[in-house]
Amino acid sequence: MITCFDIGGTHIKAALAEGPQSLRDLGRVPTPRDDFSAFTAALAGLVEQGGAPAGAPIAISVTGVVDPETGLVTVANIACLHGRHLAADLGAALGRPVLIANDADCFALAEAHAGAGRGHRTVFGAILGTGVGGGIVAGGKLFRGAGGLSGEWGHGTIVATRTAAPPHELPPFPCGCGLSGCLDTIGGARGLERLHRHIHGADLPSTAIVANWTEDDPAAAATIDLYVELVARPLALVVNLIGPDIVPVGGGLGNSAPLIARLDRAVRAGILRRIDRPLVVPAQLTVDAGLLGAAALGFSEGRP
Repeated sequence: MITCFDIGGTHIKAALAEGPQSLRDLGRVPTPRDDFSAFTAALAGLVEQGGAPAGAPIAISVTGVVDPETGLVTVANIACLHGRHLAADLGAALGRPVLIANDADCFALAEAHAGAGRGHRTVFGAILGTGVGGGIVAGGKLFRGAGGLSGEWGHGTIVATRTAAPPHELPPFPCGCGLSGCLDTIGGARGLERLHRHIHGADLPSTAIVANWTEDDPAAAATIDLYVELVARPLALVVNLIGPDIVPVGGGLGNSAPLIARLDRAVRAGILRRIDRPLVVPAQLTVDAGLLGAAALGFSEGRP
C-alpha cells in the first residue's frame, strides 16, 4: 500500500493506493503554506486515517520543480516547502520513505498507466493549461532530467516572431521564467488570450475564443489558426526528439476535443514519422490525475 498526496497551493488531496490504479479516497485538507510543522502534521493525520502499514511509502505530486539530484524543491506558492530537501525532511518526520514528483510529471505518469497512454511504451504528457508544461514516461517510468526540468517544452526562445500564412508580426513576449519568446507566453490559456488581443485588440477569455471558433466566428478562427501554427511547430519537434507513441493533452485547453484534433493534424503534418492515427489526443484523466500519478510513481519507483 502507498499513501498518495496531491499537493496544491489551496488543498492537499489524499488517497490510499493498493495498486497503480486502485485508490481509496482519504479526503482533502487545506494546505498549510507557511508552517512546515503544520504541513507535516496534516500529512501525518491523513496517513494515520488511511491505515497504511508502518513503513509503507508515501508518494507525492506537488506543484513546483523537484531536483532529482539534490532533492531540493522549488515551490512558488507554498513558502514552507520552498528550498527544502522535501523527501528527506518528510521522510524523517513521518518515518516512511517518501517519493516526490512535480504535478506535470505525475499527470504524464497517470496518463501512461491509466489514461490515454495505457499500453504505449513512450508517452509525452503535454499540459496546455494556464501555461505550458509536460512530462516524459518511458517503459512505465518517469524520465527525470537534470535539475528536474525534463519535459518543459514551454520554455526557451522558440516562438516564431513572423508567420507566413496568415502573415503576423509577433513581439517576443516576456515570460515569467526570465526569458522572452517562450511558448509558455502564447501556448496556454493566457497565451491564447494574448494572441487574440494582439490580433484583434479585444479581450476575451480563452473559453469564449474556443467556443466562438467552434461556431465559425471569423475573429476566433484567425486566432486559432495562429495558435495552432505556433504551438504545433515546437510540439512536432518534441515528437521528433522523444518519439512518443501518444501525446495526451491536459489542462483547460485540452478539454476542447476539436482544438486538440486540429493540433494533432498540424503536428502529424510536421513530424518525420508518418502516422495515420491520432497522436495528440485529449487526456482521459480529468479527475484525480495527481493522485493516480503519485500512485504510479510509488509503484514504479518505490517498494510498497
